[in-house]
Amino acid sequence: MKVLWQLFSAFFRIGAFTFGGGYAMLSLIQKEVVDNKKWASDEEVLDYYAVAQCTPGVIAVNTATFVGYKQKGVLGAIAATFGVVLPSLLIITVIASVLQNFMEYEIVQHIFGGIRVVVAVLIVNAVITMGKKAIKDYLCVFLAISSFAVSLIFSGLSPVFVVLAAALIGLATMTKGGNDK
Repeated sequence: MKVLWQLFSAFFRIGAFTFGGGYAMLSLIQKEVVDNKKWASDEEVLDYYAVAQCTPGVIAVNTATFVGYKQKGVLGAIAATFGVVLPSLLIITVIASVLQNFMEYEIVQHIFGGIRVVVAVLIVNAVITMGKKAIKDYLCVFLAISSFAVSLIFSGLSPVFVVLAAALIGLATMTKGGNDK
């Protein structure tokens, strides 16, 4: 029961104090799950991010579910998922009930403009942090740059196809090169 509470409360804090959605939460998830709680290694969390990105749903929620499941099975997955979702549910309910009355005010529009900028910075920070850990050799550099380019050029292409292509390239180079990482 103690671990379930720890999962819920850790992910509740992440959900409550991170603005900007799943990507903005990634660096906090990494810090809490890897550095503070030691529930997973850096590589495991990167794997969770990769799988969470490719599955339906929000990346932070999916990652919380994976971490919770690893710690305490289905109940752990439920505790972590509920923890990360509950703050947003509460905050959105309050905001939705009040926001319509204040959206036309210029100050509120400026506040949201500022929040959008900070969210963009949080996402860039998560990308840089993950990139430093994930990009380990020239193949990874090639895959990162080419995936980014393909995503820009073919903006309508599902990211699932980009991820699958990168996975197949990684698998092919592992098999040919005898690399058994």
